[in-house]
Amino acid sequence: MSGCRGFGLRGSSSSSGSCVWSVASSPSVPRSFQLWHRARSQTPSASPPSISTLPWCSLPSSSRAPGRSHHFSPPRILTPLAILSYRRPLEEWDLWCLNKEDRSHVVVQRLLEERKKQQEQAARHQAAEASGKRLSSEGEVLLGGRPQAQEPPFLRALMATFGSSFLLSMFFKLTQDLLSFINPQLLSVLIRFISNPTAPTWWGFLVAGLMFVCSVMQTLILHQYYRCIFVMGLRFRTGIIGVIYRKALVITSSVKRESTVGEIVNLMSVDAQRFMDVVPFVNLLWSAPLQMILAVYFLWQNLGPSVLAGVALMVLLIPLNGAVAVKMRAFQVEQMKLKDSRVKLMSEILGGIKVLKLYAWEPSFLKQVEDIRQEELRLMRQAAYLHATSTFIWICTPFLVTLTTLGMYVSVDKNNVLDAEKAFVSVSLFNILKIPLNMLPQLISNLAQTSVSLKRIQHFLSQDELDSQCVERKTITPGYTVTIHNGTFTWSQNLPPTLHSLDIQVPKGALVAVVGPVGCGKSSLLSALLGEMEKLEGKVYMKGSVAYVPQQAWIQNCTLQENVLFGQALDPKRYQQALEACALLADLEVLPGGSKTEIGEKGINLSGGQRQRVSLARAVYSDADIFLLDDPLSAVDSHVAKHIFDQVIGPEGVLAGKTRVLVTHGISFLPQTDFVIVLADGQVSEIGTYAALLQRNGSFANFLRNYAPDEGKKHQEADSRTALEDKEDEEVLLTEDPLSNHTDLTVHEPVTYEVQKQFMRQLSAMSLEREGQGRPVPRRRLGAAEKVVQATEAKASRVLLTQEEKVEMGTVKLSVFWDYARAVGLCAMLTICLLHGGQSAAAIGANVWLSAWTGEAVVNGQQNNTSQRLGVYAALGILQGLLVMLSAIMMAVGGVQAARLLHQALLYNKMRSPQSFDTMPSGRILNRFSKDVYIIDEVLAPTILMLLNSFYNSISTLVVIVASTPLFAVVILPLAVLYLFVQRLYVATSRQLKRLESVSRSPIYSHFLETVTGSSVIRAYGRSQDFEAISDAKVDTNQRSCYPYIASNRWLGVRVEFVGNCVVFFTALFAVIGRSSQSPGLVGLSVSYALQVTLALNWTIRTLSDLESNIVAVERVKEYSKTETEAPWVVEGSRPPAGWPLQGEVEFRNYSVRYRPGLELVLKDLSLQVRGGEKVGIVGRTGAGKSSMTLCLFRILEAAEGDILIDGLNVADIGLHDLRSQLTIIPQDPILFSGTLRMNLDPFGNYSEEDMWRALELSHLHTFVSSQPAGLDFQCSEGGENLSVGQQQLVCLARALLRKSRILVLDEATAAIDLETDDLIQATIHTQCETCTVLTIAHRLNTIMDYTRVLVLDKGTIAEFDSPTNLIAARGIFYGMARDAGLA
Repeated sequence: MSGCRGFGLRGSSSSSGSCVWSVASSPSVPRSFQLWHRARSQTPSASPPSISTLPWCSLPSSSRAPGRSHHFSPPRILTPLAILSYRRPLEEWDLWCLNKEDRSHVVVQRLLEERKKQQEQAARHQAAEASGKRLSSEGEVLLGGRPQAQEPPFLRALMATFGSSFLLSMFFKLTQDLLSFINPQLLSVLIRFISNPTAPTWWGFLVAGLMFVCSVMQTLILHQYYRCIFVMGLRFRTGIIGVIYRKALVITSSVKRESTVGEIVNLMSVDAQRFMDVVPFVNLLWSAPLQMILAVYFLWQNLGPSVLAGVALMVLLIPLNGAVAVKMRAFQVEQMKLKDSRVKLMSEILGGIKVLKLYAWEPSFLKQVEDIRQEELRLMRQAAYLHATSTFIWICTPFLVTLTTLGMYVSVDKNNVLDAEKAFVSVSLFNILKIPLNMLPQLISNLAQTSVSLKRIQHFLSQDELDSQCVERKTITPGYTVTIHNGTFTWSQNLPPTLHSLDIQVPKGALVAVVGPVGCGKSSLLSALLGEMEKLEGKVYMKGSVAYVPQQAWIQNCTLQENVLFGQALDPKRYQQALEACALLADLEVLPGGSKTEIGEKGINLSGGQRQRVSLARAVYSDADIFLLDDPLSAVDSHVAKHIFDQVIGPEGVLAGKTRVLVTHGISFLPQTDFVIVLADGQVSEIGTYAALLQRNGSFANFLRNYAPDEGKKHQEADSRTALEDKEDEEVLLTEDPLSNHTDLTVHEPVTYEVQKQFMRQLSAMSLEREGQGRPVPRRRLGAAEKVVQATEAKASRVLLTQEEKVEMGTVKLSVFWDYARAVGLCAMLTICLLHGGQSAAAIGANVWLSAWTGEAVVNGQQNNTSQRLGVYAALGILQGLLVMLSAIMMAVGGVQAARLLHQALLYNKMRSPQSFDTMPSGRILNRFSKDVYIIDEVLAPTILMLLNSFYNSISTLVVIVASTPLFAVVILPLAVLYLFVQRLYVATSRQLKRLESVSRSPIYSHFLETVTGSSVIRAYGRSQDFEAISDAKVDTNQRSCYPYIASNRWLGVRVEFVGNCVVFFTALFAVIGRSSQSPGLVGLSVSYALQVTLALNWTIRTLSDLESNIVAVERVKEYSKTETEAPWVVEGSRPPAGWPLQGEVEFRNYSVRYRPGLELVLKDLSLQVRGGEKVGIVGRTGAGKSSMTLCLFRILEAAEGDILIDGLNVADIGLHDLRSQLTIIPQDPILFSGTLRMNLDPFGNYSEEDMWRALELSHLHTFVSSQPAGLDFQCSEGGENLSVGQQQLVCLARALLRKSRILVLDEATAAIDLETDDLIQATIHTQCETCTVLTIAHRLNTIMDYTRVLVLDKGTIAEFDSPTNLIAARGIFYGMARDAGLA
């Protein structure tokens, strides 16, 4: 037994699976321990600082932790924490702070420095080789003067950084290994003492005492070893996560397309964890051979040459174990690929759930996920059968080795007598020997898995990085701030150049407009200036700091103020000026917490216009030298666009005097720019001032005459307005967008938050109304500084939107175990328990038989019946193996079934969740689909088998000891009380630490997703280091629950092993006291069992705790599988007739809607009728309910009162898919999925190729798609990133044209498109949808001036509804809006 411990059989720990290697000792499931402590290493921080404050502090705010500075303490220091945990569930601030050397930024910095040093050495070495021998492959090592990382350097860097701790751990391991061989020798002495009645009694007491002292020494040294090795494993994980995060900030866009976010998240979670898991095994590389050599040496002394038979059998079985390990590795590689693609697809589905619902596409994507899952389950099943086979080999090998050796010993010479000393000392030595024997294949398998992870990490780390020297920042022609000389740029080396032969010079302080058709390279030009593209030739110079406003605003999950400050110190005057210029002051009044309102993930509680203005305010506040503005005016209404241009961007704006490069489709602003750059097909077609370009009569002048004939006149009119009118306009516009019900989600937005977003705006609308009822609110009459003070003081407390992730408290409910047992199958679980009971009975039988054999009388120096004894002993051994293999196979089948059912329930629920979901970051849902599903797939089943194994081992040990030494029953009670007390304390502590770890893990991934999405903005503002600091702080927060977890395992190990050591001591002591009545065979049997009890007791607690820790995954998945779902997709018996709707008539009858029960109505008593074929524009300011109205049409929101009828059929009576598949919407933000263009147009394969090409032609994409070699099979990258936003919008138009619905809804679908394309699209809609009913929510009023009627909404009611001409003549709300836009 003691040997077992030597191999770590005794406790080890990590976070959920605690002691991986230990598993080996007990006849349990081999693969289990590699799975063992897979997932554990994460922490919640003491009062976790707000995400937004984190970027600017490099360490986690753990100051509140109560005065503890040890990340890992001697076990005695854990006792107060364990007692506290027993009294009440632990919370974040109860945990210790991290030691400085364990904090992420320190660990990662060490690793990066070592890696850099080794890369430089490699570069020098290869440069030297290349100068001697010109090798083509060597030349590639230097990439732009930077050595490319290779596998050896990274592995060497890891070892060089963290290897010093290994030396100390090796010393502890060696000492413990040597100590493990003392107890078998003492057992030999004890049996000789029992056999010799004349030996003095004190001698027996001395041996019993020495056994106890030796066991205690082993315990203490072993746990020092584990403390050392696990802390090192955590540092491995921390370092790898940090390096991957930093790499993700600098990879090129082509690499980003190749490595999806899902894959990179897997590198951070699964692959980094594998390294942590393998570290405790590494010492086995020398320890296992050493233990094998010592065991064989002592066996030879005991049994002579017969031991060679057993050794030969071991050697023969090594290739078999190796073959199994290789096959397992192959399964592992395939499984990781499938897991990557499933997580990536789920990430995209969560990002585009709104589109899936609006188009009724959920079944297609559901099928894609299920197809991948089926493949995963098939591989899991095969791996499980292989696992069961290896379990059989594992159980049988030690037994067969013992059998072969003892059989050979009694067979070679009739005079070889098997007495108790030889038999049980040999059994003890074989128990030691079986650990390295079983661990070596596991070590090989573990190393194989880690090598797969290493290759994946290595591949990612060796990918191309953005060239920091691409843009020259120091020198530039005097008088200029931006210049490009003969610049040619591409997004990827294997793609044709996107921009070529650019020659551009921007004088200091100039305002430059960049215009051109969709896909001509406008956004790419800004990316080239930021160094985001690969430069093929030419030079780029930029002098000064940069602020960048991307086309799709990137908003962080922190307060509005923190989004604007973006890491800079608060200057109240400058902050107020930025808010005022960007028309955000009115928003502060209506947002629940003013500046301190938390903005949800990706800005879910802001409208598109608000997000864009926050993004612009961030740029304004940064006070940079150069402003790169990518169409910031497209997401806001025309009068707001005018205000922003005048107050921010234009000659009189706050940025006057700064260099501004403005990409725009708004031609009304061009006369006020200093000069205009016209792009066409990636080249500058014209450049010059607005007036000069008009006089030149080129393509730009023709374009302007066609699309803006009265542009000059309008401009003069606008300028000639009275100051008073200007004031009025401003007062109106400042209350515009806070409530604008536009739901322009960003490309990756997990849209399950749609209604929350609407709800936040509705709250704002209500607060506006309440203000309005009391008195008129002359918003601009207050002094600006006064206003900000009012807004911030009144709402100083931070208003949280994103709910804290729920942490279950206390014991895991029995219903969770019951849920899992039912998923596996109740009969299967019962059978598995009975099979394990049978295996234990067979094991006891074999050992009792051996004891009886050793006690058999010796006649003439020989024992009779040796062949019969051997035969029965062999049969009982093989029976053990068969029973365990059978239970492993049943558990494998049941485990795969449970994994299938639980994942399926989660997937179906998430696909059917309504849009009115509470705010729930996508990282949280993704965490369920990756980490929690992984635990259910691969960890739970082996954990259950190990628990059964160790439980039955403990029971059988006590039965054998009490049967052979009845006196032992006296000490069972006190030892059991101590054991149960320790077990209660440990389980309470470890369970809560595991829960805290799970909750603190999600923010690491959510933050990582946020960083990858906004990496270009982060780099542009030079904030990379700040974001690295946030990531480090989140990892530290997570680590803070891992360190106590390691400590709790050490604490448990020491105490439980003390109980086990007492069992050994009392068994030996009572054997000495009752030696007169006991045979040496029984003493040998009971003491050899006692020597193994420590392991069994330790593992029973640990596996029970691990089962509780890991079953939390079932609890978390179940929680998300039971959330509210929307109405049925199809209602059988109430399906619409074929061809419905024929007319396309839409009628709202006394229709009211609210977001949730108890909230005020957003649409109130709406009654209107739209005749078939009518074209109706929907307009309105401040949260009038425009988008809510369209969401009601699709039943994203369900009615509070009233009905919607389409062709006389009440839409509430039919299934959601029957409704949604017959309507078509072109959403404001285009969402594309990775896959072919064909799949993005028609995921069900319902349309012919001719139909698709026709739709592409009508949506003006035919030229682009036909120029691609793959045509319709052109691969769209994640989120459609390899298409411009305008092209993405055209793909959405093609989708709509393909569906040929009678009712078409346009949600400001052309905001991101240049005027020429917009005009073509409007013409297409007019011709192709001539007979359709078209409902358009419009920002650009010119698009709806020729519509049949215009509906003006105001505060959820119909304010005006008539033809545009009549409404202008009536001089009401619509007239005011048309006048603002220069159309009246």
